[in-house]
Amino acid sequence: MNESVRRAMVEGHDAELPVDRLRIDPVAGRRTGCPFHDVREMLREVGLRPTRQRLALGWLLFAKGNRHLTAEMLHEDALKARFPVSLATIYNTLNQFTEVGLLREVAVNGSKTYFDTNAADHSHFYVEGESQLLDMPHAVALKEMPTPPEGFEVARVDVVVRVRRKNS
Repeated sequence: MNESVRRAMVEGHDAELPVDRLRIDPVAGRRTGCPFHDVREMLREVGLRPTRQRLALGWLLFAKGNRHLTAEMLHEDALKARFPVSLATIYNTLNQFTEVGLLREVAVNGSKTYFDTNAADHSHFYVEGESQLLDMPHAVALKEMPTPPEGFEVARVDVVVRVRRKNS
């Protein structure tokens, strides 16, 4: 991860991540959408080589704004876009993007992990029975942060509130 991005994330500062610049209004003279050259630049800014697979998967991930995807969902999107790629490559790329701060990993079950294109700190609702992850409209505040065990530090706090539809 780029040291300045990593330091800002660890120290809790609001850092502008490279992916944030892809969502800025074009009137302001900044990039928007996700054409391949923007994804290429974003990858270079975080120290990743812009391979064909990373470019294509980056475009699929970020072109539609903030999304919550599993590796299997991204694999399906890639096949629909006629970009043949193995599920192993999908997992490797998602993990690399997460390591450099482009994605946020959200575990909802022991076996189900979503990747969030909004890497900023925020909480989620998980809709049981529909396997859907939704952003919470407001931050959840902890009254007091627990003290980590000796020799450890808090890396991040994830809040996932499980909801289900009411029976009518």
